[in-house]
Amino acid sequence: MSTSKKKPVPTKNLDLYARLVKTKPDVQQKGATVPYTSVNGNMFSYLHASGKVALRLPAVEREKFLEKHKTKLFEAYGIIQKEYVTVPDALLADPDDLRPYFEMSYEYAKGLKPKPSKKAI
Repeated sequence: MSTSKKKPVPTKNLDLYARLVKTKPDVQQKGATVPYTSVNGNMFSYLHASGKVALRLPAVEREKFLEKHKTKLFEAYGIIQKEYVTVPDALLADPDDLRPYFEMSYEYAKGLKPKPSKKAI
């Protein structure tokens, strides 16, 4: 039986992710254990427990991002998330360079079919 404890997300990455989210004032960071952003019920970015940030991008932009930043599709819990790219740490640390991709991710998710809220009334 495993007794390993989950490591907390590195504080530096939490701060960098929060700073990224603040570049778009109409977006709120959600999630207590897994920080994320969403629009119309569609998630478009999140900070994984590993400290890596995932961004949801449209197909053409996703391929450009992967090539330009020498990164890969985001993988979490053994599953490759086909619409999400892994943001390199150096890019996460540079909000001016990352901001256009965050905006692109927001616009992409905004154009997806809205998902109904699951909150209990």
